Amino acid sequence: MAPEELEETEEAPEIDEERLARRAEALRHVRQFGDPVLKSQAAPVTEFDDELRATLERMAFLMEEAIGVGLAANQVGELRRMLVYRLGEDEPYEALVNPNIEWFSDETEPGFEGCLSLPEVSLEIERPVRIRVRAHDRFGEEREFEAEGLEARVIQHEVDHLDGVLIVDRASRSDRREAMRTLREAARGS
Repeated sequence: MAPEELEETEEAPEIDEERLARRAEALRHVRQFGDPVLKSQAAPVTEFDDELRATLERMAFLMEEAIGVGLAANQVGELRRMLVYRLGEDEPYEALVNPNIEWFSDETEPGFEGCLSLPEVSLEIERPVRIRVRAHDRFGEEREFEAEGLEARVIQHEVDHLDGVLIVDRASRSDRREAMRTLREAARGS
């Protein structure tokens, strides 16, 4: 997920040329809209080994370099149920393996979401404000927690990826049409 949801008082930080080049390089490793893996459902993880932890580290690195706040394994071509996210630059990344959202609040709110796999698109998506998640950490330890606000939104966005669902699938018909036009124009420009 790209960090589209900024508080009204926050301003997007200035990004220098070097940082933009690193972002572009990272995005070359992120599967882009149209890649069939993005519409595929990820399989549960059964082995919690060094290779799994190395893949999660690589995902966290790509997410950071791409200036994202979340990244699902599908987005790097891995059809395994795992994701990483980080809500603040100074915070460590979180890894969720085999995440399952067990409960959604009735209260919902709209919010703009971007996606590293659809870098030209930002869409307003209605999501539950609070969720309860059961998952494993990178070592296979089970954890259960509640998330709200941006954390809940990011987790829902990334779990959608693991289920083969993109933000264009959750958008209104008119927003989806506009997003598809933007994606076609971006594809012609490259």
